[in-house]
Amino acid sequence: MTKKQDKTILNTIIVDDCIKVMNEMPENSVDLIFADPPYNLQLGEALTRPDNSNVNGVYEEWDSFESLAAYDDYTRRWMSAARRVLKDDGALWVIGSYHNIFRVGYILQDLGFWILNDIIWNKVNPMPNFKGTRFTNAHETLIWASKNPNSRYTFNYEAMKALNEDTQMRSDWQIPICTGKERLKDAAGEKLHPTQKPESLLYRVIMASSKVGDVILDPFFGTGTTGAVAKKLGRNFIGIEKDAAYAAGAKARIDAVERVANEVCLEYSAKKRQPRVPFGAVVERGMLSPGDILYDAARKHCAVVRSDGTIKNEQTEGSIHQVGAAAQNAPACNGWVYWYFENENKELVCIDTLREQIREEKGL
Repeated sequence: MTKKQDKTILNTIIVDDCIKVMNEMPENSVDLIFADPPYNLQLGEALTRPDNSNVNGVYEEWDSFESLAAYDDYTRRWMSAARRVLKDDGALWVIGSYHNIFRVGYILQDLGFWILNDIIWNKVNPMPNFKGTRFTNAHETLIWASKNPNSRYTFNYEAMKALNEDTQMRSDWQIPICTGKERLKDAAGEKLHPTQKPESLLYRVIMASSKVGDVILDPFFGTGTTGAVAKKLGRNFIGIEKDAAYAAGAKARIDAVERVANEVCLEYSAKKRQPRVPFGAVVERGMLSPGDILYDAARKHCAVVRSDGTIKNEQTEGSIHQVGAAAQNAPACNGWVYWYFENENKELVCIDTLREQIREEKGL
């Protein structure tokens, strides 16, 4: 069986059972999976507001399981099928609530997935707890996992930082639930799907962990949020949805999305990971010699270069990073940009220029 994806199913919605479909797909053929499986909410009796009006909870057949063992069995089967089609360097996202996420995480680890993060989606506009018997349930949990510990998964760190106004993206996301025009309605004007996820949530997931042109599989496609956002961001999608009404709503929604005409707009911030160069290589090549003096930019601190590639000052000795951190009384330091040497004109030159010369010599 070929490892290439069947192009006939790209950017389509398959109305069928996801386990069956995934077991028929080529192995190692998708780059990213986003799964929003049944939560097995076990709601029991209908929820009511203080005015005795009904709350639209999740009472659909697809969210009902006769026991926790039955739910675990279903989770193991769909997750095994998903693992089979996921590329070795791909990743899986799965979302859930306190009803199921702990069981999902346990099974995910049993199957060999490697958990990278758990993300807390804090709902800024959660449904209140009408009975007043518990805390208001204001968050859901997403687990982000690679196929194995050695997977070279995609993480667009710089893009996430740029998206967050040049601050590292944290693992708690403040995003409102799906409301207003974004919420799909049926012919009667009611919610088409009880648990439609907001596009802003999927935007962050897809931007963080995929590249333009990647194939994203959503085995519980629902109203097609994954497909709509994938299309906007220049990714391909495969949706699997058992309910024909959901699938029809999703198709109409995605058909209305226009792809970005200018692909330059889909580019995002990314720093190329440079090969590591030890400071000792600078000494080995004679670019600096034992006994040479390094300075900080203000010439406030200095240290002497030693033959083994370490440096030493009056307080401590160690790597360029360790001594730089100690000089500043800081927990960490990038020694390559902290330390300078004097050139023939007694001008200070950053030692990082020497590292770049070595990379150029090696064609790195």
